[in-house]
Amino acid sequence: MKLYYYPGACSMAPHIVLHEAQYTFEIEAVDFDTGRTAGGGDFLAINPKGYVPALQLDDGGTLTEGIAILLYLADHRPEAGLAPAPGTLERYRLLEWLVFISSELHKTLGALFDPVIVPEWKENRLALFGRRCDYLVDTLGDSPYLTGAAYSIADAYLFTILRWTGLFDIDMGRWPVLADYAVRIAGRPAVNAAMRAEGLIG
Repeated sequence: MKLYYYPGACSMAPHIVLHEAQYTFEIEAVDFDTGRTAGGGDFLAINPKGYVPALQLDDGGTLTEGIAILLYLADHRPEAGLAPAPGTLERYRLLEWLVFISSELHKTLGALFDPVIVPEWKENRLALFGRRCDYLVDTLGDSPYLTGAAYSIADAYLFTILRWTGLFDIDMGRWPVLADYAVRIAGRPAVNAAMRAEGLIG
């Protein structure tokens, strides 16, 4: 398999999971300014949507969209314990978190990457993000991970998005539970491996 990624982008979540589940895989960075991959390929030929992540499968096919890739990776290595079994209530709780992270956190902070965002809309997005962080704190409580005692693909995704707060000078000290959570996830060997491979840490 090969993961097409951009350093620190949402593609870091499946990158972490690839390490967590001990897959054999390659990675290839994408340059969005040129539309080319690090190997010189046309990224639009790989993913016509034009964004990461994209996962080239062993059979030559390509899977896109972060949640789909995360679930694929977890389901094909069930022994890694990164997702509950399909059909269980716990599985739907995981899906609940994945959708929340995607629609309420990823898209909210992602809007701030727009270089022409107007101040009023930026303020709106930051306020919404703050309310979502309040919800996360209330829901997490003393649990180490989103789904309770077990680390899952949702934690890899949430950690990836929370890292973006540093790019926008968002003071996470307002939510010490989330700050502690991020430190806890950052300490996982698979997270370190992915971040090091993407050049985010030394």
